[in-house]
Amino acid sequence: MAVKVLANDGIAPSGLKKLKENGFEVDTDKREQEDLIDAINDEGFQVVLVRSATKIRKEVIDACPNLKAVIRGGVGMDNIDVEYAREKGVMVSNTPAASSQAVAELTMAHLYSIARGLYDSNRQMPVNGATEFKKLKKKYGGGTELRGKTLGVIGFGRIGQYTAKYALGNGMKVLAYNRTRKVVDLDLEIEGVNASVNIETQSKDHVIENADFISLHVPAQADGKAVIGEGEFKMMKDGCYIVNTARGGVVDEKALQEALETGKVAYAGLDVFENEPTPATELLKNDKISLSPHIGAATAEAQSRIGTEIADILIEHFK
Repeated sequence: MAVKVLANDGIAPSGLKKLKENGFEVDTDKREQEDLIDAINDEGFQVVLVRSATKIRKEVIDACPNLKAVIRGGVGMDNIDVEYAREKGVMVSNTPAASSQAVAELTMAHLYSIARGLYDSNRQMPVNGATEFKKLKKKYGGGTELRGKTLGVIGFGRIGQYTAKYALGNGMKVLAYNRTRKVVDLDLEIEGVNASVNIETQSKDHVIENADFISLHVPAQADGKAVIGEGEFKMMKDGCYIVNTARGGVVDEKALQEALETGKVAYAGLDVFENEPTPATELLKNDKISLSPHIGAATAEAQSRIGTEIADILIEHFK
């Protein structure tokens, strides 16, 4: 009998095709969270594929005895009770490698955007560009260059390392913090150039105190606390820039807004928010924040890689 898979948050055509070719039955129709348990039980799903929207908590696991596997398309698994699921014999996995490059590229996009005010310029030019051209030119003419500046990378896993590669390629210096200290030999992957850089991680305080730009690449914390809060903002250089493409809540949003108001932080870039999918309105309206709606891994290439990796995980597990 075919293994029935509910791709509740979707799956790329590459993964769908590979699963079907290997005898899996895949349903891509979205079930709302409140209908999930009934759908799994009534329709006999053994596997649920999720991204960040669908939650697989203890109550779902307990109520669905035929559930055999949960796969998270992406990195963080904070929407899954991972250890409890594994205790109950449910295989849980994710696709940590597939989206690293995409998230790192979005990070760099936000860094450039806030360094030159592009996000706000793109708002103002269509409205006021024809009548206030000189005024806008003056407003956005005080940008800063990335080359020669120091990027502090908080979290030096795959995504943090990819971000460091892009930053180094742009002429930035890189300081990195990781929960466990390590030395990483980074292959810069520059076309036609054989180049690598050794980076030894430092303490979080050292990175925060010495960075001109800070980028976060850490999971949601088990205790729910922010990695960057009021204390960390006080340590930063005056006029620091910060980008969060990791998880909502790892930056204290209230403390961030206060730091923006005082000028401690010059500008920020956010792809993730504490209260998704309804972020705080005052955050969205802050003209010192470059915004995107949690699209770090949302490139065609990354989704294709994620789909294929999901298929490979399930084929290996069930075949």
